Amino acid sequence: MPAMAAHSLLDLALPLRLGTSDSSLSSCRTLGGYGFRPLPSMVNREKRACSYSHGGVKAAAASETVVKEKPKNNKKKGAKEGIKESLLTPRFYTTDFDEMEMLFNTEINKNLDQSEFKALLAEFKTDYNQTHFIRNPEFKEAADKMQGPLRQIFVEFLERSCTAEFSGFLLYKELGRRLKKTNPVVAEIFSLMSRDEARHAGFLNKGLSDFNLALDLGFLTKARKYTFFKPKFIFYATYLSEKIGYWRYITIYRHLRENPEYQVYPIFKYFENWCQDENRHGDFFSALMKAQPQFLNDWKAKLWSRFFCLSVYVTMYLNDCQRTAFYEGIGLNTKEFDMHVIIEVG
Repeated sequence: MPAMAAHSLLDLALPLRLGTSDSSLSSCRTLGGYGFRPLPSMVNREKRACSYSHGGVKAAAASETVVKEKPKNNKKKGAKEGIKESLLTPRFYTTDFDEMEMLFNTEINKNLDQSEFKALLAEFKTDYNQTHFIRNPEFKEAADKMQGPLRQIFVEFLERSCTAEFSGFLLYKELGRRLKKTNPVVAEIFSLMSRDEARHAGFLNKGLSDFNLALDLGFLTKARKYTFFKPKFIFYATYLSEKIGYWRYITIYRHLRENPEYQVYPIFKYFENWCQDENRHGDFFSALMKAQPQFLNDWKAKLWSRFFCLSVYVTMYLNDCQRTAFYEGIGLNTKEFDMHVIIEVG
């Protein structure tokens, strides 16, 4: 679901993580995260409300179900419960966990090829970025120097990115728990991806502390709406958001390496390794879809794939056009940046 989760688009045409009024597909993600409101055909409105518990919190998972909690008055100074919601805000997502269990049940699907999953699991276990996200005094110093409109837009960037990464953590964590008995290999990969997302969200939230703010992630877990998507739509959107996240991160990293005068905050120095997490997540979702050829090979699947590509790209572009000041602040032309990402993702 990528920090800046390139989290999906599922929010424009639909709500599309990468990934607020309706909540996130694990990850509507990529710089700032993307979210999306589902079309009626994408949501089985007759489906019973699924619910799952995480950290003692029970969250309704039906498409129209909302879980809310009034903010408490004893909030710590500087704590923020969440960002202002709009059509393009990162969302929290849930899915049909029973269908997921059926799809990857090794007893039911005797021909399910586990070899690629096992190879990917070995990659995730290596945990290349275990010691990567370590801060230094540069962060606070850079935040104190940032003033005016750039400071405000940068805070919004951190908030949206943290929300998108956290949405990925919640969905991946639950999938890891639910698939543990039916497919331990796939379940463990989801759990390790949730580790990555939690690490990213924590790093971003720590960045907000440099600006004397922090997101109350516990409150978000309980108060945000959860948008329901069928598994195949989770696969399409999250695969795209992860791959988009990779190309956004690596493009920004390379640009700032060559133009250090625009290095306004040290978080961008972490993007080269960070984007590899996004790439590995995308590879896993690619393997999930290849293991379920019905999601790729018939004419309906191909139309859905094209629709999701268009939706994700449109949402990314609209999000970025609203935040031109941010990209200008780091020396990028928004339109050229988006076109480069789209071409690279293919």
